[in-house]
Amino acid sequence: MGPVDHGDRTELKSGADSTLNEDEALALLQRRDLSCEVIGRITKSSAAMKSRKVQLAVAQHPKTPRHVSLPLLRHLFTFELMQVTLNPVALADIKKAAEDALLHRLETISLGERVALALRSSGNVAGELLFDSELRVLQAALENPRLTEAGVVKVLLSPGASALLVQVVCEHPRWSLRKDVRIALLRSQNTPVARAAEFARTLAAGLVAEILESSNLREDVKALVQGKIEGHAR
Repeated sequence: MGPVDHGDRTELKSGADSTLNEDEALALLQRRDLSCEVIGRITKSSAAMKSRKVQLAVAQHPKTPRHVSLPLLRHLFTFELMQVTLNPVALADIKKAAEDALLHRLETISLGERVALALRSSGNVAGELLFDSELRVLQAALENPRLTEAGVVKVLLSPGASALLVQVVCEHPRWSLRKDVRIALLRSQNTPVARAAEFARTLAAGLVAEILESSNLREDVKALVQGKIEGHAR
């Protein structure tokens, strides 16, 4: 097969015994306009494809055919999958497949890996890690810059939200100030009465009444919250 023009015109040799090395393959894969044909030649290079860096680069390249990239995802390590999910040039369906693969691994990876993922991963993965039972994981997820207010609210309103998560969010210097988060906390049975009363006083009385009507707070806690609000208003 003929040479490929990418500055130094690296020549890709045909067949499974191609001698294309890691550096040559990675240099080619940096090009976003690389053709499917050239990517196919790279994948036939046994020497190049032994490299995990090359496997990762092929899997997330926007021109890689899906029948090539999807099987490669299954062989990537946890943090390699995370790189795919955060790659701005990777195709949306490939990023989604990588994210799904990552979510399926959360129950089997170590605490240290979960903490690192919680802090650095996509917002969806960070949100899923808010269901974790370890305090360090929850704290890290809440510091993830990609985690959204909607993501926090969704978890707080879900049946799987733990008392530990509610406590951590109640005390968080950023999330506990968000209006929609406070509303979600007022709907949670695990929110301490003092914090519930504090949050309620920052909201309109009519809104609080509506929230408490459908809240999962215990009835005695609802009454205490309502009493504290009325006492504060007098």
